Amino acid sequence: MTTWLKGRSELGVSVVLVVLGVLVLTDALSIPTDFAQRGPVGPKAVPVLVGSLLLIVAVLLARDVLRGGKGEAEGGEDIDLTAPADLRTVLLLCGAFLANAALIGLVGFPISGAILFWGAAFALGSRNLVRDPLIAAGMSVVTFLIFNNLLGVPLPGGPLMEVF
Repeated sequence: MTTWLKGRSELGVSVVLVVLGVLVLTDALSIPTDFAQRGPVGPKAVPVLVGSLLLIVAVLLARDVLRGGKGEAEGGEDIDLTAPADLRTVLLLCGAFLANAALIGLVGFPISGAILFWGAAFALGSRNLVRDPLIAAGMSVVTFLIFNNLLGVPLPGGPLMEVF
């Protein structure tokens, strides 16, 4: 069995895509349509489309791999493929995402999103201590306003709820 699977690691990607597709479809079908229905396309449309496309891509990828197809090895333009992964960057990014998830209910999206955006910039190497937090705060507020006011997707505003 392991010799048959050797060289077919893309089947693992197909399995992950199937799991993600099923999760997205399951969540999409449980979305209540009464709070954000604006026009003929409700809040379920895009998640159902994305979940369906994930399943289609998973099936097509599995079919290609089983027929002998193989992904090209990454050549990398200026990437040393023998170098180990930069775990510090990965852990800093994970920390920024986890901080956002933990704080969004307490302080609202504008503040937790600013922490997320600034943390991601810091993790990826930006060290401007004046510009980065200002840009992160601006991006977070704009993202909040777009989702909350224009798209009708309620995000927690936290203490800034009365400001917007």
